[in-house]
Amino acid sequence: MEISLIQTGVRTVFATLPAMPQGSVASEGIEAMARLNVNPTRMVLTGLKKRLRTAFRGHRLLKDKRDELMKRFLEIVRENKGVREQAEALLTKAHGRFLMARAVMSGDLMDEALCFPKMKTTLTASLKNIMGVNVPVLQFDTGESAEGDIYPYGFATTSGELDGAIAALSEASPVLLKLAELEKASQLLADEIEKTRRRVNALEFVLIPNLQETVRYIVMKLDESERGNLTRLMKVKDMMLETARQQRILEDEAAESDKAR
Repeated sequence: MEISLIQTGVRTVFATLPAMPQGSVASEGIEAMARLNVNPTRMVLTGLKKRLRTAFRGHRLLKDKRDELMKRFLEIVRENKGVREQAEALLTKAHGRFLMARAVMSGDLMDEALCFPKMKTTLTASLKNIMGVNVPVLQFDTGESAEGDIYPYGFATTSGELDGAIAALSEASPVLLKLAELEKASQLLADEIEKTRRRVNALEFVLIPNLQETVRYIVMKLDESERGNLTRLMKVKDMMLETARQQRILEDEAAESDKAR
């Protein structure tokens, strides 16, 4: 929930940014910093500092999310490698058995034996959340079917090689289903990792430097304005002192003139 709120805040901050000019020069993958077009006031400075804190917090959370996604992704990839090898071995075995069965049986007889399946299966699909990514969970259920229901034919006119091929395919079906689940999960996680990486880079190399540069600019402008105000106050003070001194001189001259009379 916290990551979602931060991502929403980051999107809002991105929406207020001006468009980057085309043809900008990048050095070592880091975009040149650009100051935001804002008024250099204390109210704007306070708002920018708040946005900068939110950007830093969002950057930290997104980096943690990216690292955790990478960890889960690598775990799924390693599991996927083992399941794929198992599925390839089972399919190779089933394919070899089918070739042997076709060698000893006619094509019409094999088609007739396999045209009416006997076992009923149910495929249930659900979703599992991994760091905000909904990945599929597939379950293969044969209900209350007996083990012999995988053979939709009688054993009198078929060869044993066909029985072995059917058994190998029955064994491979749950493995293939698990492989499909892992393949889709790895694809979805890879897409989310890429999106998160882009957001992290946008925060680290674009948004945060721009905000920092704008904050420095506003602080410089406010300091310059404060120095100008201080200079004006000192100048006004000197003028007031000079006016008072001139006034005293005139009063002293007037007093001496009165005494002389």
